Amino acid sequence: MAGRLTRVPSLKERLDETLTAQRNEILSYLSRIASHGKGILQPHELLSEFEAVSDKDKHKLADGPFGEVFRHTQEAIVLPPWITLAVRPRPGVWEYIRVNVDELAVEELTPSQFLHVKEELVDGSVNGNFVLELDFEPFNASFPRPTLSKSIGNGVEFLNRHLSAKMFHDKESMRPLLDFLRMHHYKGKTMMLNDRIQNLDSLQSVLRKAEEFLATLPADTPYSEFDHKFQEIGLERGWGDTAERVSDMIQLLLDLLEAPDSCTLEKFLGRIPMVFNVVILSPHGYFAQANVLGYPDTGGQVVYILDQVRALENEMLQRIKQQGLDIVPRILIVSRLLPDAVGTTCGQRLEKVFGTEHSHILRVPFRTEKGIVRRWISRFEVWPYLETYTEDVANEIAGELQAKPDLIVGNYSDGNIVASLLAHKLGVTQCTIAHALEKTKYPNSDIYWKSFEEKYHFSCQFTADLIAMNHTDFIITSTFQEIAGNKDTVGQYESHMAFTLPGLYRVVHGIDVFDPKFNIVSPGADLSIYFPYTEEKKRLTALHPEIEELLYSEVQNKEHICVLKDRSKPIIFSMARLDRVKNMTGLVEWYGKNQKLRELVNLVVVAGDRRKESKDIEEKEEMKKMYGLIEQYKLDGQFRWISAQMNRVRNGELYRYIADTKGAFVQPAYYEAFGLTVVEAMTCGLPTFATCHGGPAEIIVNGKSGYHIDPYHGDKAAELLVEFFEKSTADPSHWEKISKGGLKRIEEKYTWKIYSDRLLTLAGVYGFWKYVSNLDRREARRYLEMFYALKYKKLAESVPLLVEDSNSNSN
Repeated sequence: MAGRLTRVPSLKERLDETLTAQRNEILSYLSRIASHGKGILQPHELLSEFEAVSDKDKHKLADGPFGEVFRHTQEAIVLPPWITLAVRPRPGVWEYIRVNVDELAVEELTPSQFLHVKEELVDGSVNGNFVLELDFEPFNASFPRPTLSKSIGNGVEFLNRHLSAKMFHDKESMRPLLDFLRMHHYKGKTMMLNDRIQNLDSLQSVLRKAEEFLATLPADTPYSEFDHKFQEIGLERGWGDTAERVSDMIQLLLDLLEAPDSCTLEKFLGRIPMVFNVVILSPHGYFAQANVLGYPDTGGQVVYILDQVRALENEMLQRIKQQGLDIVPRILIVSRLLPDAVGTTCGQRLEKVFGTEHSHILRVPFRTEKGIVRRWISRFEVWPYLETYTEDVANEIAGELQAKPDLIVGNYSDGNIVASLLAHKLGVTQCTIAHALEKTKYPNSDIYWKSFEEKYHFSCQFTADLIAMNHTDFIITSTFQEIAGNKDTVGQYESHMAFTLPGLYRVVHGIDVFDPKFNIVSPGADLSIYFPYTEEKKRLTALHPEIEELLYSEVQNKEHICVLKDRSKPIIFSMARLDRVKNMTGLVEWYGKNQKLRELVNLVVVAGDRRKESKDIEEKEEMKKMYGLIEQYKLDGQFRWISAQMNRVRNGELYRYIADTKGAFVQPAYYEAFGLTVVEAMTCGLPTFATCHGGPAEIIVNGKSGYHIDPYHGDKAAELLVEFFEKSTADPSHWEKISKGGLKRIEEKYTWKIYSDRLLTLAGVYGFWKYVSNLDRREARRYLEMFYALKYKKLAESVPLLVEDSNSNSN
């Protein structure tokens, strides 16, 4: 029949058909995979085996369904005679099959069956038939969600469209919106509507009267001149500060009452006064504004939060003014108080955030039965302290704000579990920001969790992540990649869809990346510090002697080692923590190996801190490796290694100084969740080369606003740099073109102004839907309470507490 939809054959059916037609070729390829023996093969290993197949067989395989399957296979588990495949045809969509190599038979697997195969590979039959299996899908089965991969990360738009269509089909169905407006108050002050308006008809009538009255006033008439008149008819403060703004707001609501639509609803909700007190959590400590950015566990997250808070306060102040209110907003960054603060302000309870009026860092100590914990604790070891810490934080913020917060924002795993506990206790809208999910940074850290446990305690961390991402009202990510990767790479959150910790529990549906709680809201750089090198009048030329000393002085000490002999060369620059994932030693090795690159440019890296002994195991190992590379490749003369620089103002000018040399910034990480240094460098006009794994691949449009590099293929990355500098030497306009392309990209998508406006709108929209619908997901939260009490608490208690020397007063 014409127009009838044809059923798409399943993956198994397509493979069955291919197995019959291409039996010998497929058997040859599968036998190569099986020859690896029991274990897990990654995509690059599967590709290597495919490349080794004869050209004739390769063409046959590549063109059929079998070739399609292997192009989308993320891992292959070899457990003879079976090869089990996790196939990802597109972001967020997974299928599992296994092929019997002896019989060339194909079976489809459920997520649970696939995970059982992984458990069998790792631990034999340790789990037996009785496994704690976590499945959050039933709680969300009836909840609307998009189905297209391109819709991932646009949760608020989808939610508004769907729920608006479902709930608001006529005027009477708008009753929840009326109730929502009537419940608005702050510290006893009523806002928006008072008790004179009891139903939708009276609301509509009052709005029309107000509209007619406002039309008679000059647009800039202050609200105070008609405040009393409005109050008499049922309208309170919050509609706007001038006649024009109040009129616009009233018109939006009238439009909604007459013909509800999602765009008008979002615009209206974004203007309702809802967020005055914000609590931002970053518990693991060493959170201050000076002398801490080089410590492990801080770095980018500290910079992100401080910049976020400045932008957020500005946006809140502007909105409150435009809403016609005289409320003073408060933002509290809650972190850990460290009595042994080693020359920082981390021992100070309350510290005002520079560049703000109403934002503070509130520090609360970790506490045990023996008293306050004095010394710093790694982010991997904080778990046994967090429940008591949450109770202490709840008391502190209640005293500080004299009110409940309107929004709680968690950062990283520890901050997000504390945010979940606080939001649950207080009934407040919660936002989650992962920054990084460690499971994606450490391959196979789930199935081999026992091997990582003593050092990293990933069982606690992955459990905390799972609880937080399912408890929160909305999730902010910096890029699409963070949620669902790209066609070739699995996203951070996507890796939590189905996984197993053998012997502990199995997650068959952990998080759905299509969930409308996901929203992409990208941060920017602080424009007072990071601005284009071409803005000569703003340039901090007084800092140039210091920068030249840092880069070129022949004195070698703990701040800088090795010298640059040829000052006429452009500089390749990189700045990051000195750990394995950031791959700074990898960049140095690429440079050391490529003679042509060494002839063209100098290399400068800012990483680690040679001025003091590190307590971080990875940093120690990378430091040792760096010394070895300097010696192995005889880098002195072309390379400069500078210890971590905590002066952000000078770092901004340092980027611009590198741009003056017609250099470039390189970010070589194996994986980067976002890439704040990439944004900073591009904001300063510095051409940027950054990892293709993670956020930078989305920030940079390859070849237009910078370049993607693959850290697993360092030789190719070095050649790309050679090509760029040779081209720029021959034609300086090429360097300018990439510089300007980077600046254009930043202006369009990566500013804190865009970020703060979006965050407050999201808080309003999710707060509204939580109030008028079942968006608080009560059933799921009961499930989480049980999971927390029966599993997480025991895992947290198993992490050893810090043993302190009672005589020690330093870290």
